[in-house]
Amino acid sequence: MGGIYDDNMIDVLKEGAISVLPGWGMGPDAEVSLLTVSENATFLATDPNSGAKLILRVHRPGYHTRAEIESELAWINALRASDIVDTPKPRMRSDGSLVAEFDQGGVSRHVVAFDFMRGAEPSADEALVDGFFKLGAISARLHGHARQWTRSVNFVRKSWTFDTTLGANPHWGDWRDAPGLDEDGLALLERLCSHLDQKFASFGMGNDRYGLIHADLRLANLLVDGDRLGVIDFDDCGFGWFGYDFAAAISFIELDPIVPALKEAWVEGYRTVAPFSASDVAMLDSFVMLRRLLLTAWIASHPETPTAQEMGTGFAAGTLQMAQDYLTAESAK
Repeated sequence: MGGIYDDNMIDVLKEGAISVLPGWGMGPDAEVSLLTVSENATFLATDPNSGAKLILRVHRPGYHTRAEIESELAWINALRASDIVDTPKPRMRSDGSLVAEFDQGGVSRHVVAFDFMRGAEPSADEALVDGFFKLGAISARLHGHARQWTRSVNFVRKSWTFDTTLGANPHWGDWRDAPGLDEDGLALLERLCSHLDQKFASFGMGNDRYGLIHADLRLANLLVDGDRLGVIDFDDCGFGWFGYDFAAAISFIELDPIVPALKEAWVEGYRTVAPFSASDVAMLDSFVMLRRLLLTAWIASHPETPTAQEMGTGFAAGTLQMAQDYLTAESAK
């Protein structure tokens, strides 16, 4: 592992996480181990005496403000209070706060904690079709809650528009920096962006199709335990198109032959809870393309993460294949 999350940095962050554990009722003898590195570094803390477990998320600096993090946790608590989704409880500290901080070389690092949730990431096999039926219903409940929930005046989260994904102010960097893109590939993706920009402008951002979303319901953020499908990691939640939640759910498996069945199951599950119009369905492939190019940008701007290293230059090749197929299908309409 290299870059911002090299082995030395992980050790530093682990020590920082340990330093704030007493505020959550765990002593310095807690066993702390790295779970994953993505946008943030996530650790598992285990009390050696009681066996109690706590998930600690150490935030990447410069991505979310403290107010944004507190807003994420406020939505999670509201969802839990209304029994909308199975998701881990944010743990309050002894001083009544939900966010801790420690100094890392002059940089303030935010830390939040969640109850441990049992379960395993679902596999991309036939059983996933039933899972996406459940996920569609969960997504509809999330969106329904977002439409009616009265947010605090202090609530602030990022927006996932064309401008902040692929446009002039991208949250995850410029897709043009992705490894594996030659001149022809860049030209193809420029045509794709121009088409998507016009497509989303025409689709619009009315309250019936745009609002507060999870924005990262990929398989790594789902936990299956028996019949229960749990949802974790609302770190990217913000304001976006409701259909984008399906696109995020198939992140990194967009080229799998199972995707059409997953889309059908997701829509069917969604409609058991709330309407999802034919025009909404017709936009799903465009959201998938938007998400795929956004992930291409993320890989370019997060080369130190295991996901980026695993995907390599082959990810851009897959994006180009998807872009060509998408534009061909669009021109035939």
